[in-house]
Amino acid sequence: MIKEIKKITNNNVDFLNLQENHLSIQLSLDGFSFCIYNTVSNEIGVFAVYEFENATTPYKHLELVEQLFKKEQLLQRKYESVNVIHTNNLVTQVPEPMFNKDHMVGYLQNTVKLFKDDFITYDIIENTEIVNVYIPFVNINNFLLDQYGTFEYKHSSTVLIEHLLNEYKNIEGDFCFINVIKNSFEIVVLNNNKFELFNSYSFQTKEDFIYYILFTAEQLNLNPEEFNLVLLGDIEKESELFSIAYQYIRNIKFYSKDKFPAILNSVSSHSYFTLLNQI
Repeated sequence: MIKEIKKITNNNVDFLNLQENHLSIQLSLDGFSFCIYNTVSNEIGVFAVYEFENATTPYKHLELVEQLFKKEQLLQRKYESVNVIHTNNLVTQVPEPMFNKDHMVGYLQNTVKLFKDDFITYDIIENTEIVNVYIPFVNINNFLLDQYGTFEYKHSSTVLIEHLLNEYKNIEGDFCFINVIKNSFEIVVLNNNKFELFNSYSFQTKEDFIYYILFTAEQLNLNPEEFNLVLLGDIEKESELFSIAYQYIRNIKFYSKDKFPAILNSVSSHSYFTLLNQI
């Protein structure tokens, strides 16, 4: 089942000249979002978010993506440039000096359940000595290859880490970023402009949520009275997740972007960080 969560269309953007439009897609097992960006007017043309239900296998996942493409005519067009972001927990980080393309199975096998035919790839994270090794949704990639030809793709954690490092490169201190995605979250820790950790957790309750944050802080010797907790994604000030985090952590705030697109005035500026940073 496919459920439309949000769709915003800018009537001022010309969709006829595809040379001027860039398509950014974000994939996960439980959702699909895309953004069309006009590179001449520097405006978002369309921003859309869909939720998938029962994408329990790669075949069902592909089936839902194909259904969405049949429904959404803008996705059927040929764009000059396309990038795709894969969001899953099938990822690990490897220090670049230790990285070897021939050993990628070994990097993942202790943390991820691997199958014989899994395709493993990697991203080099800019401005770090870290390589992201991960399993993309390869069947969706193949489908998109038929639709658009060549395109670029990355893991969502690569985009998240790169952009946070760039934005906070001149800010001293300990920062813990939480990017909430439904019933899971990604966590990035920066210490005085340097990358310390990335991890992801699934949670069912608000107690699970705060436990994983405090557990990570304890492992990295971060004092809840001192480090900065910055919230992104699917979390609002009125939510129980924010309330419980506020009880335990002294310095807490939402991520804010200086120049957030006006067309997205109904969207929180801390939401959809990875998708909007790929336009």
